[in-house]
Amino acid sequence: MEMARTMTETKAVGASSTEAPKFKIKMSGRGVNVHYGAKHALKTVDIDIRENQVTAFIGPSGCGKSTFLRCLNRMNDTIDACKVSGDLKLDKQDIYDKSIDVVQLRARVGMVFQKANPFPKSIYENIVYGPKIHGLATGKQELDEIVEKSLRGAGLWNEVKDRLLDSGTGLSGGQQQRLCIARAIAVSPEVILMDEPCSALDPIATAHVEELIDELKSKYTIVIVTHNMQQAARVSQRTAFFHLGVLVEEDDTANIFTNPRDERTQGYITGRYG
Repeated sequence: MEMARTMTETKAVGASSTEAPKFKIKMSGRGVNVHYGAKHALKTVDIDIRENQVTAFIGPSGCGKSTFLRCLNRMNDTIDACKVSGDLKLDKQDIYDKSIDVVQLRARVGMVFQKANPFPKSIYENIVYGPKIHGLATGKQELDEIVEKSLRGAGLWNEVKDRLLDSGTGLSGGQQQRLCIARAIAVSPEVILMDEPCSALDPIATAHVEELIDELKSKYTIVIVTHNMQQAARVSQRTAFFHLGVLVEEDDTANIFTNPRDERTQGYITGRYG
């Protein structure tokens, strides 16, 4: 009897050691629908976005992946005909609750757009704009520290440290995109949304941004929309496949690309349609 109990305890220990690791959910969506007037653009999306991981949204053009990305920091609020319903939460708090300050939400959930959009100001002013309006610094020394920290975080400091007063629009395309990433992280966000951030960049600049994404995930939760499946496979730990406004499946990136559960996913990643 003693031996049986010992064997049972050993099995229990073995079972617990093989349990899947627990991940903190940073953002979640349940039953999310988006309408643009009469068009039903997103249909009952359920998803969990894990903290300190990169989640990639993939799918054909017009499938709803960018629409859903913009739900995560309420950018769709700027479109009059757009109606969002369902539950979207950041740290279990409803981001569409009437008490939520949208400006503060967008400081917590930053965004980098498809086309680099630095302000027509100096590199320095691009970085300090957010910290100034959010009251994150009280003087020039603090602003200087934020500028250096943000540009270092975006892998840009050594390239621009001697020309901080030059216009941000004078940088190369890849540098402009990294400047926009630096601008996003200057306000200490918790989540960074990236809407096809490399689509206008050459392969070398794309590699720089991908390396940066890999480094940033230790500090931030990152969600990236990409039309490039190889990029999704390289940079993400989780991948969500959208098709015709439906989230078809979401899983570990390796599973999506090697053993998808849905034939629609299989068809997309093998190039039968796209």
